[in-house]
Parts: sequence; structure tokens; C-alpha cells
Amino acid sequence: MAPLLTVPGKLLTIGAAVCAAGACVVLAGAPARAASGGRIEHWGAYGTNGNQYDSQLSPVAVSLPAPVAQVSSSNSTQYALLTNGTVYAWGLGTHGELGNGHLKNSFTTAVKVQFPAGVKIAFLPIDVMPYDTAFAVDTTGQAWGWGDNAGGELCLGNTAQYTTPVTLPFTDVTTLDGGADHATYDNDGTLSSCGTNTYGELGNGNMTSSTTPVPVSGLSGQSVAELVGSWGNQGALLANGTYYDWGYDGAGQLGNGTVGQSSDVPVQVPLPGTVAQVAQGGSAASNGQTMVMLSGGSLYAWGNDSSYQLGDGKTTNEESPELISSPPGVTYQTLASGGNTSYAISATGEVYAWGNSREGQIGDGKTTPAKTPVAVLAGATQISSTSTDVVVNVPSG
Repeated sequence: MAPLLTVPGKLLTIGAAVCAAGACVVLAGAPARAASGGRIEHWGAYGTNGNQYDSQLSPVAVSLPAPVAQVSSSNSTQYALLTNGTVYAWGLGTHGELGNGHLKNSFTTAVKVQFPAGVKIAFLPIDVMPYDTAFAVDTTGQAWGWGDNAGGELCLGNTAQYTTPVTLPFTDVTTLDGGADHATYDNDGTLSSCGTNTYGELGNGNMTSSTTPVPVSGLSGQSVAELVGSWGNQGALLANGTYYDWGYDGAGQLGNGTVGQSSDVPVQVPLPGTVAQVAQGGSAASNGQTMVMLSGGSLYAWGNDSSYQLGDGKTTNEESPELISSPPGVTYQTLASGGNTSYAISATGEVYAWGNSREGQIGDGKTTPAKTPVAVLAGATQISSTSTDVVVNVPSG
């Protein structure tokens, strides 16, 4: 049986096991229940430099000392923002991504990220975070970062590693996001990027990497509702419902009808309505996809489809948005996408997954791809996926 993540002293009953202080006892037919405040579940595998660790083929529960306000993920680590403003992390820690001052992994215990005294976190990135690196924004709007920073995506003018959170040169931050070794920040209405820029993923009109902030071209003065990121791309959903993408285009990731024409400036994706939310996935040149939900509830997807991740039951890449149908009687309300696997939470809280499952990303206990959506978990409200790992918030009823 896969280990359950626990905070010492917390009692947790999940599936057929009861755990206390890290020890598990198997119980026949035990109900899936958690300590007060609900639970979060995770599955898949943490990955770095082509290696995968601690693979879980079906949902495993995480116990935390307070109710969860938000979940988030990077390729290597998963995070939970609690309602008391603290952040906990678990997974790989060899690049400081756990934020607890150490360089050790922690797969079976969630550890507290060590912010300075008095700092309360307001939110984590909605979509994903760069490789082995993490972000948070406190209640004053100050951005924080920690971890690998291999491309200078923390915008501090260096590529130094940080084992505990440090302040970043952005205040009044409303949204931020990243992928691979690059990131984009929106502070007080100004979009800036840092990090590697091999495919134009900084969006500043050239392909020169930068460890200090550079402005994103063409979107000045625009109100940004959400930023999303992946391996070689960044995207911005504007408050008016238009969506822009920039960076890698090897399989039509830009969504503008081109293939192999990477863009170092934002390009608008043509869609038949206003966009309500977006999820961008991709962890390598061999994948990369985007899903959007329009204000009327319809779902469109484009990009790489080599593992059925677009949800159309095929493996044909799409360079333009394609209408995707949900299962009969199911209405999606929340989207997420990892390396080459996609997810949605229905209006009734069921988690659906489709695409690659080599590391158990689908969560159905198998390692075979899902050509069509598979129901994995019930009662969910939030989901985050990066590369091959998934984390879901399941509040108590």
C-alpha cells in the first residue's frame, strides 16, 4: 500500500487504512473520511531531470493541521495554502523547493514552508509553477519565491538556489505563473517576465534570457485575469475574455493555426466566445496543450495530442481550438492540465482525467492512457497538475 502523507499527531482515515503519526493500520472496508477541514488527495509522480519519484497510481490522502484554502503544484513538489495563511509542502526537496531550509525530500510528511514571522500568504499560482521552484503572494501583495531558480525565474538577477522564501521585486501582485525555468508576473497592471527564453516564452520580442524583469510586449494597459504557463509557453487571459499565448509552437501550441512558428510576443487565440478560464499543460517539447472554457460552458482545446490529452479520443495534434465534448450529463466547471494529461472537475465535484498515465497520472490505478475522460474522485473543489503529479482539494461536507 502506498504511504499516506500525514502531519504527526493527526488522525486520518482514508480508504482502507487509518494513519496516526505516520503509522498506518489496514481496516477492511473503512470509509473515506478525514480530519475536520477535509483533505487533499494526490497521485502521479514527482519528476525532475527526466527521473520520476514516489509514483502513486491512485489518490493518496494528505492530512494537514488546518482547513485548506488552495492547492498548487510544480513538477517536483505539491503545496497547500491553509486558511490560517500558512503553506505546507511535500515531495522533492533537493533544490530547496520545500521551503523549509533543507535540501531533503519529504514524501510521507507535509512540512511547513518557513516564511518570516508575521507573513500570511493570500494565494499561490492558480495554474502551475516553474521546475523545482515555488511562488506565493502574501496578504500585502508582495511576491515570494524559493527553490531552484535555475533560469533566474525569480527575477533576482541571479540563478542562486533558495531553501526558504525570499521577497521578489514585485508588489501589488494579482497573478503570477511559470513553467520550466521561466515565469511571468502581473504587478499593479504591469506584465513582466524572467528566466530562460529559448522559444520566446518571456514574451518581450526577443529570445534572450533574462534574470531580471523584462516587460511583456503588446499587453500594456490590459487587465489580466489569469496567467498560465508550461514548458515552453506562457499565456494570459484578459479580463475582457480574450486569451493570448506566446512561446513554443512545435505542435500548434499557440492555437493560431500555425505549427513550428514560435512567437516571442503574445498572439491572440481565435475563439468563438469569451474565455472564462484556461489551463495550460506541457513538460517537454514532445507535449504541450491548452484548454479553455468559454463563458457559456463550452470547452475548447489545442496543441499536442499524442497521448489523447485534448479529450477528443484521437492522437492528432490541433493547431487551432477544437470543440471538446464532456461525458453525457457532465458539466465541467474547473480545468487543469499536466505534462500530457488533462483534468476537469464537474459541477457536482467529480474529478475526470484523460491522456497519458505512464506514471499513474490518470489516478485509476493503471498505467495505460485514457482515450476518454475517466471519473477518479468525488467531492473536489480545486485541482492542480504539473508534469506528472496531481493534487486535489476535497473539503469536508
